[in-house]
Amino acid sequence: MINLTINHNDKRISFFITLFIASIGGFVFSLLHTPIPWLLGSMIAVFIASRFGKVLLYWPSWIRNIGLMIVGYSIGLSFTKSALFEIGGKLPSMLLMTVLLIAFCSGIAFVVSKLTGVDYPTVLTGSIPGGLSQMIIFAEEMKGIDITTVTFLQVARLMMIIFFVPFLIFGPFFKNTPTHSVSDLVSKGVQAPEHLVPMILLFVVICGLFAYLAMKLKFPTPFLLGPILGTAAFTISGLHGPQLSPAILDISQLMLGGYIGLLLKPEKLEHKARIITLAIISGLVMILGSLGLSFLLVYHSHITPSTSFLSVAPGGMDQMGILALEVHADLSMVTGYQLFRLFFIYFAVPPILRLLFKIGRRKRVGSI
Repeated sequence: MINLTINHNDKRISFFITLFIASIGGFVFSLLHTPIPWLLGSMIAVFIASRFGKVLLYWPSWIRNIGLMIVGYSIGLSFTKSALFEIGGKLPSMLLMTVLLIAFCSGIAFVVSKLTGVDYPTVLTGSIPGGLSQMIIFAEEMKGIDITTVTFLQVARLMMIIFFVPFLIFGPFFKNTPTHSVSDLVSKGVQAPEHLVPMILLFVVICGLFAYLAMKLKFPTPFLLGPILGTAAFTISGLHGPQLSPAILDISQLMLGGYIGLLLKPEKLEHKARIITLAIISGLVMILGSLGLSFLLVYHSHITPSTSFLSVAPGGMDQMGILALEVHADLSMVTGYQLFRLFFIYFAVPPILRLLFKIGRRKRVGSI
């Protein structure tokens, strides 16, 4: 291992070193033909280097934001009028699956709390699926919640899902056949060469503008959600943007993977061995639980297994969107379910948690 001494203020050098490490990881995983290699490879390489290396690593958030915008644009292209009507008809199913998944995760949090001795509000906040940034902000606002543990549990779950779900979705249990929505995406995304440059520049402006508006309106994950909404709105109105090349999608995976790899900081935990072990076990149980819910969704909604699993998987919408693109799942349906859960967690879950925690504190005070 090469020991380099770097001035902590020189973020530029730190970034290029991190970029080099992330690129090596992505390249190695692409040689191994793993699913989403540039996301998994960069994430794992940066995580290992940050834990065991002696080099200061840095990944600016604006690069992550550009990666999110690229993914958001790709997802937005899949929204057609027919897809929108189909998603609208599945709103009751979306609500049911979201409530069942959150209830299942709440039960897991209760068991983890009993086994670790960490208070239930902290574990529950760290176990709510698909709302990493929102739950971290919520933890900062609530008294008595350990934000370090919440961040670790959320990021550990996210990293496990990013790592394990691709291998499940590419496995023998799922039939990854192209769906109607993907065909629409390919046929309507391709433009004549002379129209490529002005069209892509137009959608760059659209994505940037909607990301800015989403940020001002304090939407969750604005750099992903804004481009999705903007691109979808113009696609539905009849203006179709060009499909992105696989190389650009690989770059977007690298932009996200390098950032995620630096999030996990287990050295800041108390009782780290016990919490890490239970975080891994609870993450696996969460994935298995979502797999069970996906079978119910296949039976109820008659959609493909890959579309169903990615729709209810407790990961981020950007990662599930990337996977949906890779396996030719119904991208608009996956995004619809993930988007519904994101808004439910953003608007409904924090008030419910505040009420539950307030009742819990009153009971504890009353029993003293």
